[in-house]
Amino acid sequence: MARPENNSHVDEVLKKLDGQHAKYKFMEYNLIAKKTRLQSQVPELKRSMTVIEKLGKQTEEFDTQFLLSEQVLARAKVPPTQNVCLWLGANVMLEYTLEDAKKLLTQNIAAAETNLEFVNQDLDFLRDQFTTTEVNMARVFNWDVKRRQAAKAASK
Repeated sequence: MARPENNSHVDEVLKKLDGQHAKYKFMEYNLIAKKTRLQSQVPELKRSMTVIEKLGKQTEEFDTQFLLSEQVLARAKVPPTQNVCLWLGANVMLEYTLEDAKKLLTQNIAAAETNLEFVNQDLDFLRDQFTTTEVNMARVFNWDVKRRQAAKAASK
């Protein structure tokens, strides 16, 4: 900033830094949304894995209740089975054997946990970038104030 060509461009430098700060805020918002989605996805996948393991151990028909909507349950008898249907997303459901379903859910749990770690690392990096950008903005502003005060004192 101490270069003579930057004397009249302090506002432009501050605008660039403010633009960077805004980009970091936008990226943080998206990463927090992704983190929230992953944090809810992992327990859901683990619950599905628990149900599949329970179905694998069942040798007799058993009674259960299905949630149709909030506060509405339906009773059902579930026969022993070797196949389950899994929602894959985007309104897609596929039938798997219990072993294939376990493998798929294990892979999905591992992928979700890995992605969650990466998102946390990215958020830590962004926080460092916030701090660096804010410090740079403060330094540029303070430098400009000192420069103006020195120019004002020199003109008197």
